[in-house]
Amino acid sequence: MSLDRLLKNPLTLFQRLTLIIFTGLIVAQGLSFWLTMVERNETTANVMVGNVGREVASSVAFLDRVAPTERPGLLPRLARRNYDFILGPGENGAPPDAQLSKDISASIEQSIGSHYPISVNSVPGVREHLQVHVRLSDGSPLTIDVRPVGKLPLSRWLPILLFAQFALMAACCWVAVRHATHPLKELARAADTLGPDLMATHLSEDGPAEVAGAARAFNAMQERIGMYMKERIQILAAISHDLQTPITRMRLRADLMEDEAEREKMQHDLKQMELLVREGVAYARTLHGAAEVRRRIDPDAFMESLIHDYSDAGQAVSLTGQVGRTIMARPQALRRILGNLIDNAIKFSGASEVRVESTQDQKISIVVLDRGAGIPEEQLDAVFQPFYRVESSRNRQTGGTGLGLSIARQLAIAMNASLTLKNRHDGGLEARLTLDDASPVST
Repeated sequence: MSLDRLLKNPLTLFQRLTLIIFTGLIVAQGLSFWLTMVERNETTANVMVGNVGREVASSVAFLDRVAPTERPGLLPRLARRNYDFILGPGENGAPPDAQLSKDISASIEQSIGSHYPISVNSVPGVREHLQVHVRLSDGSPLTIDVRPVGKLPLSRWLPILLFAQFALMAACCWVAVRHATHPLKELARAADTLGPDLMATHLSEDGPAEVAGAARAFNAMQERIGMYMKERIQILAAISHDLQTPITRMRLRADLMEDEAEREKMQHDLKQMELLVREGVAYARTLHGAAEVRRRIDPDAFMESLIHDYSDAGQAVSLTGQVGRTIMARPQALRRILGNLIDNAIKFSGASEVRVESTQDQKISIVVLDRGAGIPEEQLDAVFQPFYRVESSRNRQTGGTGLGLSIARQLAIAMNASLTLKNRHDGGLEARLTLDDASPVST
């Protein structure tokens, strides 16, 4: 897989930077090592070629001047790591074709070729091998057996040193990348916590200039949004307050109307106006945030109390399932969410079934079921929008304002929970509230 394809995968910024830097380190270290070895081997070969020519010339001149009977005893002393001497004609072969052999033979020929007859040939074999044949002054044959060594062996400590160097550089890069991406992670976390309650974390404005500037901009953005939301709530509250007086006067006048049919219509419209104003303010307050403090509750007792209230009012509401442990929640917000869901189920089907489910991953699901007409699949998400109604079954004639599900969804988000709707296979609607922040303790 290429680097481009890797970078297109959904990796985090930390993973991307780490991958790029580590890949660059590996390539740079490998290239540096390769260049060092090439330069080292070339230097070694050049030094060896020059030394072989000078040393061989001195050794040949020395052997030529000693008595033939003394020469065999001197050969071991004149031998070197990459060549030695043979008192004899040696082996025949083709001219050398390897570049290093050619350089060595040229150096030897240049050093002694003007004083002694010389010929050079390669010796077949796995390793590079050549022989230089010389005829001494007394006619004795002398063979210089050369085994070129163009590469020096690596020291045992060199790979360890290179690995330690790479590990140190990689560790420094890892720390640098982690330090550089940490403010972005904090910014993302603060942005995620900026929900309907506008209670996001205030970012620290310390650190590098770019990071501090982004933190200041984010904090200022939070303050502006909070100010706008407060102004909107104040406007809605003022409108609601100012509308109460004319609505009350209109209701008093409606009571004095002689036409009973018109009086009932007027009273119905005024009741709808009051409900709409009240629900609108309630929706705005849920957007502004849930001021209620989370506390530990017994969900089983909470649900039994809620269902008993409906049963006492003569509503057909049943409860199945238990949690069996306490959880951290906002009871008033939870009651408001479940009340809206149960009221909708009763409104559109006449009855409701509530199920409580607890999973092994410490999540709790409260499912509200009904046998109504359901909601078209393409509108399951749209019904959470403010003032949205499903004209076929859930319209203004049922007495709703189109804000109940919107309020429930906003309260669920403020509780760090999720609210979803799904049509049942055998008819009806399923509303599922999943609490992600349940924290069990022993009871």
